[in-house]
Amino acid sequence: MKKVLVVLLVLAFSLVFVGNNVMAEEVSGEIIVFHAGSLSIPFSDMEKAFEEKHPEADVIRESAGSRTTARKVTDLGRPADIVASADYTVIESLMMPDHADWYMNFATNEMSIMYTEHSKYKDEINSENWYKILLREDVEYGHSDPDADPCGYRSQLVWKLAELHYGEENLYNKLRKNCPPKNVRPKETDLLALLEVGELDYIFIYRSVAKQHGAPFVILPDKINLKTNKYEEFYAKASFEISGQKPGETITKTGKPMVYGVTIPHNPPNREGAVAFMKFLVGPEGQKIMEKNGQPAINPPVVNDMKAIPEDLKPLVEEE
Repeated sequence: MKKVLVVLLVLAFSLVFVGNNVMAEEVSGEIIVFHAGSLSIPFSDMEKAFEEKHPEADVIRESAGSRTTARKVTDLGRPADIVASADYTVIESLMMPDHADWYMNFATNEMSIMYTEHSKYKDEINSENWYKILLREDVEYGHSDPDADPCGYRSQLVWKLAELHYGEENLYNKLRKNCPPKNVRPKETDLLALLEVGELDYIFIYRSVAKQHGAPFVILPDKINLKTNKYEEFYAKASFEISGQKPGETITKTGKPMVYGVTIPHNPPNREGAVAFMKFLVGPEGQKIMEKNGQPAINPPVVNDMKAIPEDLKPLVEEE
């Protein structure tokens, strides 16, 4: 009898060991993640933490402006397991319904103005006079390309809202005129190098990016920084035209609170890996990483269509 018990115990421990190995190995292979430039640092942290948890997996990340990121799938036909955008409406307008069926809103942010210790008038600029500082003749400032990156069109919406908020007639056109094409780059993180070498004094960028780089920044009034639902109606007073899905088409972007979205596109190369990464992203560990990097997580995350998302994700989210 004792021998039988010993054998049974050995078998039980073997099954547990094998089971644990299976669990550890069930997520494997490359997981291709296309993401917004502003997600580079939190997703780098996410990659390391995820791969520690799933050593057989290899997260392959590629950053770009969110609209460029979506077009890698829609226009270039490149395979991806995850597409994460700084604006969920990019997924909605460029990827659905031909390349994605759903999106999940998982984080927020706000616009700010980043600078360095070498920026002109850094000791004078604040949340009320920033536009007066920028309009000085010897000041250089920049933003990302509105047709490639949500941070670009959000900067334009901020300028338009500032004209209304401060009651400064023609402020938007003045700010646009004083920002030449050489100061506009494909994505907001491309501007960092120009700021660091002193070619630009100020850049319009997400608060999270400024925080992640330990840089000083101007906190803009909530009424124009696209941060909060409190001023949703005021944000909607500003709009900006950007390029559409097809050549010659345009899309009107209207001011709204800033929300990041993510999806698994059609035919992902590693569907199991994509779902596992998504669960990690919106789970406690992923949310903690987002919070640490200055991007408040939406808890629970919100999906546009509960029926369309993978079954494993349904317990983690709620429907809008």
